[in-house]
Amino acid sequence: MGIKASLSKPYARLIKKKINRLSKCAVQSQKEQFLYLIERAKTTKFGKDHGFSEIKTYDDFKARVPVRDYEGLKSYIDEMVSGKPDVLWPGKPLYLCKTSGTTSGTKYIPLTKESMPNHINSAKYALLSYIAETGNASFVDGKMIFLQGSPELSDKNGIPLGRLSGIVAHHVPQYLQRNRMPSYATNCIEDWETKVRAIADETIPVDMRLISGIPSWVQMYFELLLEKTGKKSVSEVFPEFSLFVYGGVNFEPYRARFRKLIGKDIDSVELYPASEGFLAFQDSQQAPGLLLTTWMGIFYEFIPADEFFSENPRRLSLEEVELNVNYVIILNTNAGMWAYNIGDTVKFVSLDPYRIIVSGRIKHYTSAFGEHVIGEEVEFAIHRAIQKHGGQAVEFHLAPQVNPAEGLPYHEWFIEFAEEPVQLEDFTLELERAMMEKNIYYNDLIKGNVLQPLKLRRVEKNGFNAYMKSQGKLGGQNKVPKLSNDRKVADGLYPFVKK
Repeated sequence: MGIKASLSKPYARLIKKKINRLSKCAVQSQKEQFLYLIERAKTTKFGKDHGFSEIKTYDDFKARVPVRDYEGLKSYIDEMVSGKPDVLWPGKPLYLCKTSGTTSGTKYIPLTKESMPNHINSAKYALLSYIAETGNASFVDGKMIFLQGSPELSDKNGIPLGRLSGIVAHHVPQYLQRNRMPSYATNCIEDWETKVRAIADETIPVDMRLISGIPSWVQMYFELLLEKTGKKSVSEVFPEFSLFVYGGVNFEPYRARFRKLIGKDIDSVELYPASEGFLAFQDSQQAPGLLLTTWMGIFYEFIPADEFFSENPRRLSLEEVELNVNYVIILNTNAGMWAYNIGDTVKFVSLDPYRIIVSGRIKHYTSAFGEHVIGEEVEFAIHRAIQKHGGQAVEFHLAPQVNPAEGLPYHEWFIEFAEEPVQLEDFTLELERAMMEKNIYYNDLIKGNVLQPLKLRRVEKNGFNAYMKSQGKLGGQNKVPKLSNDRKVADGLYPFVKK
C-alpha cells in the first residue's frame, strides 16, 4: 500500500465522523442556513426587492419569494452577467457556469467564493466515506480519470466563464494532480468523439484505478478501449480498476452492460451534482440513497410533485417531508439562486439521516393521456425486463404516439441494445407488465382499451450518439431524456431505428 492510501484511511475516518455528526443535525443546520442566507443577501438588489430585511421566518420567505425557474430569475441574472455587483449575492460571482436549457438557450449560473467549497468538498466527502466504510483506499495510489468538459475558461464581462466540470477541474487538490487524467491538452479538446479517442490512447498504458463520468459516456469510452486493445474486458486493460464514480442518471439500466464490459463487479459511488450546487452524495455502500448536503450553503424546499402544477402547491421545509413521496426540489443557495426550481424530483428513502433518490425530472414525463409516467417508472420497467429476459441496454427513450397511422394511440419505446434479448417479444411484454404494475393510470388506459400496448423500436448501434451529435449535444454533461411528453426526441431518433 502506498503512502497516499495509508494516509487517506485515518483522514477518511475523521471526515466520516464529521459527516455523521452533521447529518444528525440536519433540521437545525437547515434553519441556520436559512437565516445565514437571508442575512447575507438582504442588501443585494434581489434582497431589497423582496424585503429580506423583514423576513424572520420561513413563512415570511414563502410569502415574499415565489418559486422560479431560470426564466423567472433571468432579469436578475442578466444584470449579474453584465458585470453589476450585489445583484443576487454580495459582490460579483467567482465564476459563471455555462449550461444549456431546453427553453432558455444558454444559461449562466453563478458560482461564488462561498459556494465553491460545496462543489469541491462533496465529491471528496463521497470518496472518503467510501474509504472509511470499506477500507479500500488502493485507488488513491493509481491513476484516476474524470470524463468531463473542457477546463478552458473564457471571459464574460470580467467574470471567468466555463462548464461546471471544467471550472471544478481548476480546484482539484494538488496532491491528486499527479494521479489525475487525462492531460490538460486532451481535456481541452472540444469535439467529443476526438476527445474520447485521445483519452483512450492516453490512458491505455497506465495503471487506471478510478473512473468517473456519466454512464452513457463512460460506456462509450469502455467500448473504445476494447476496440483499440482487442481485449475482452476493461479489467484486462486496467487490472487494478476498482471504483466507478458517476452522477446525472440512474445507473441501474446500464449495470448489466457495464458488468459485461468490465468483466467483473466493481464498487460504485453515486454523486448528485448540479450547476446550482452539489446536492447529495452516496455516503454508504450498505444504505440506499444519497445523503443530502444540508450543512453546505443550501436551504432546501420541497413541493409534492402531484401538486406542483396546481394553483397553490405546498412548499415544505426539510422537517416536513415524508418517506416515499415524489417532491420537486427547490434551492436557495449561497450563490444567489432563490426559490429556484432545477427541475428534478426526489424521494426520501431515509429521514435519519436524510437520504434521497433522484426519481426524475418534473419537465420530463409522459402524460399525453393523463397517465403522468415519470422517470423512476420507466427505469424500473426496463430494469425489470432486462432482469427477466436478458439483454443489455445502451440507451432508451419513451414518447407518446398520439396520432398513429392506424389503431389506438400507444407509448413508443426506443431502445438501443448492446445485446438484444433472446426473445424480444417476451421482453416487450415484460416491459408492458412492469409499466402497468408501476403506474395505475397506465394500467387503466391499457385495460380500458384507450391505449394499445406499447411498441418497441430498436435503435441501431451508436444511434443515440448519432442523434445527440445531430443536435450538437454529444458528450460533456449532455444526456438524452429518458422520456418526454412530445415527439421531438422520438422523431429525431427515427432515422436511426433499425428497419
